[in-house]
Amino acid sequence: MGLFSFIKNAGKKLGLGGDDDAPQAAAVEKELASHDLGTDKVQVTVVDDKVVLKGEVKDQTAFEKAIIAVGNTLGISAVEAGELKVVDAPAAKEPVFYTVKKGDNLWKIAEAQYGKGKGAKNTVIFEANKPMLTHPDKIYPGQVLRIPELD
Repeated sequence: MGLFSFIKNAGKKLGLGGDDDAPQAAAVEKELASHDLGTDKVQVTVVDDKVVLKGEVKDQTAFEKAIIAVGNTLGISAVEAGELKVVDAPAAKEPVFYTVKKGDNLWKIAEAQYGKGKGAKNTVIFEANKPMLTHPDKIYPGQVLRIPELD
């Protein structure tokens, strides 16, 4: 549970660099903090086109959201979270992520991940990706979403 891949030329642009340039660590850290995920004890470094997260987060949800918050950034191809610890974790689970493809919507993704007839669970996926997602129709190819377990 350490290295997560992203599409380098998809995502939110931070800073003034070109489309293939990785953003500065300070810009990534500011972006992470802007989502108010409880990541104030997380240190961010950028090595080439990889973000390295170290420190601690309160729970598995914050861990997964921190990864997608920085990974869905233009110029970032990977997030290394091997040194990011979850404080309140009975047993850390491998996160489930989904990369959006052309023609996808949250209904289709829910059916693909949870099974036929479960498209209505798209709201679970939307809620699990807030505040990075602001509207269910605002997803784009290459974006990585977290897919939570159903209760």
